[in-house]
Amino acid sequence: MLASIFSINVLQTALELGCIYGLVALALFLSYSVLNIADLSTDGCFTLGCAVCCQVAVAGHPVLALFAAMAAGVASGFITAFLQTRLGVESIMAGIIVNTGLYTINLAAMGFSSNMSLVKVDTVFSLSKDALAFAGGWYQLVVAAIIILAACGLMVWFLGTRLGLSIRATGDNAAMVRASSINPAFTIMVGLCISGSLTALSGGLLAQYQKSCDINVGTGMVTIALASLIIGETLLGKRTMVLRVLGVVFGSCLYRFIVAVALRFDVPAAAMKLVSAIIVAVAISMPAIRQKIAFEKRKQEARMRHAQVHGKKEAV
Repeated sequence: MLASIFSINVLQTALELGCIYGLVALALFLSYSVLNIADLSTDGCFTLGCAVCCQVAVAGHPVLALFAAMAAGVASGFITAFLQTRLGVESIMAGIIVNTGLYTINLAAMGFSSNMSLVKVDTVFSLSKDALAFAGGWYQLVVAAIIILAACGLMVWFLGTRLGLSIRATGDNAAMVRASSINPAFTIMVGLCISGSLTALSGGLLAQYQKSCDINVGTGMVTIALASLIIGETLLGKRTMVLRVLGVVFGSCLYRFIVAVALRFDVPAAAMKLVSAIIVAVAISMPAIRQKIAFEKRKQEARMRHAQVHGKKEAV
């Protein structure tokens, strides 16, 4: 029973999807953890990247499709940032507005069809199969791992540049950044554009991985990415930027593994949303649970020390 649940196939699928969805978690890391902005346009932006990538891949350009998806994500992030920085719309409302508008745009990108198929179309995975023949059946994981590692490396490098440090400072204290003659509106715009490009790239990769696109593929993506982000930060910590970025990917892979195990237990498809909600709730509450456990442990130790001290006094 356990051998069938924790099989190599389950691990492989979890790692492949974890690397693909890890790009969304990395995008949320930039917008939520670094910039301190709740970007709720993630769901629509993910579907946008999926739809644009499908259309370009159908035209016979699977590699170009990924760059087209990223460009569409940059446009989505720019509009979200423009609403916040130029029109004074609150970040949450800006995300909701863009996410709502993207539904129609995504339908238009898909030719006003609710789904698209890439079954007989070349993808970056099928094109790399021969080149990665040494990897055998793991070639899809190699492609996804190369892309996510490149994204992580570029993210760590970028956040160490002058512009990256300005973005980090904007998330910590926008007033201080403004006093330092740095325009926080510009740093927010750059950060959200990069975040949008990563989200759309994830959607494009998923479309080529699953060889399909659906109008509802991005539903709940922001909560899943947030859960992956918090799982990584809880288990690996926040000591260095490299560790934080790698923790995001680790959290994404672990989340997909938990979902894969739940599917192995024959959880009905209708109950998967509930399973995802429970995973997200546990992940988000994990820091508070750990603090509570640590507090109870310290309290128990204090009681034991108190009892020992009073026991010695009574003995005397």
